[in-house]
Amino acid sequence: MASPRLETFCCPNRDAATELVVTFQPLLFGALSLGSAALSLAFAVLQILPKRKGYRRLGAYPLPRPASSSRILLIISVCDMLGCAGMIIRSSVWLGLPNVIDHISVANNTDVWPEVFCVGSAMWIQLFFSASFWWTFCYAVDVFLVVKTSAGISTIILYHMITWGLAVLLCIEGVAMLYYPSISDCEQGLQHAVPHYVTTYAPMLLVLIANPVFFNRTVSAVTSLLKRRQGIYTENERQLANEIKIRFFKIMLVFFICWVPNIINESLLFFLEMQTDINDSSFRNIRNAALITWFIMGILNPMQAFLNTLAFHGWTGFDVDLSLQRRRELAWDSVSTSAPNSTSHNPMVGTTLLYQSHVQESKKNMMGNGQHHSDAISVISEGSESSTVEIHISSELQDYDDVEADGESLENSVRH
Repeated sequence: MASPRLETFCCPNRDAATELVVTFQPLLFGALSLGSAALSLAFAVLQILPKRKGYRRLGAYPLPRPASSSRILLIISVCDMLGCAGMIIRSSVWLGLPNVIDHISVANNTDVWPEVFCVGSAMWIQLFFSASFWWTFCYAVDVFLVVKTSAGISTIILYHMITWGLAVLLCIEGVAMLYYPSISDCEQGLQHAVPHYVTTYAPMLLVLIANPVFFNRTVSAVTSLLKRRQGIYTENERQLANEIKIRFFKIMLVFFICWVPNIINESLLFFLEMQTDINDSSFRNIRNAALITWFIMGILNPMQAFLNTLAFHGWTGFDVDLSLQRRRELAWDSVSTSAPNSTSHNPMVGTTLLYQSHVQESKKNMMGNGQHHSDAISVISEGSESSTVEIHISSELQDYDDVEADGESLENSVRH
């Protein structure tokens, strides 16, 4: 799991609070963490794999989706899965090679590999989960900017610089402060470890505090956008706004479930660290609460990978499509809808193609208005096919009424 206590555990002269939680039933804790991480990783991979379901409808009616939002959601899932992979490797070694843990606890040990593995695995887990936090924050910023302004694919470069730069910088800075002057003889004192814990929990607290604000303002902006474009606020628009609100609620609910136990556990352990004797009988309930939340963290932290995919895309099913033939057919379908059939002439097809071409030309002429509105709405309905279709259609009809009228007149003339 992503806890700075695991990095503190790499110090042979670790504090008493860290010793309490890390050495309590380590085999059981490692087994639970391994099982949770493996299950979450397997289902997260299953969720993001291409599926056969809905292929024809989506292939026949391709919808524009902002690349920045799609990539951010994918990057969050990849970061979560890489963090789970680190937890799987760490827990497997702890369970299969218990001597490695024993060597870490020996001061002035000549064998450095146990400490190298301890530090390396802990940094791997912290780096990718911290990057996931930063990307989640960037997602909230991105959906707000797309609705309010014209932010798009170019912004993704800035997001990469911010997220990976801050994640790497804070991870290295925190570890360097923690293992000073050396990993085999870490400096004692709560004040010395505080910078490391701040760098770990700062992005987590940022998401918990800032993301609800951005999501709330985005929902308000979308509601105003729908009212302004449609002229009225009917039950359909109200339902769309509610779907967007529920989507943001799911994202924050997953984050709260997976990471709030970390904050509770760390608060309890900090309280114990400030006591002269944490084994005093008066602190029994606090010790038990710290141990309970410690095991909850080991189970819930890795589950973020799977739960995030559910919040982003819903349940995508087991009908995985790994064949290249489907992709070729999908590409051919998209080509066939934009080029006439040379072997046989169908007047309705020709009329439809002319209508599509007319719509495309109108889109180019109205890129400053219609395209921004379509992208702004579809970015926050990513993963929800029904809401994406409804919003996209409503935006096209609202912005291109004249085009639609011309297309209908063409179709009627062909039929008669």
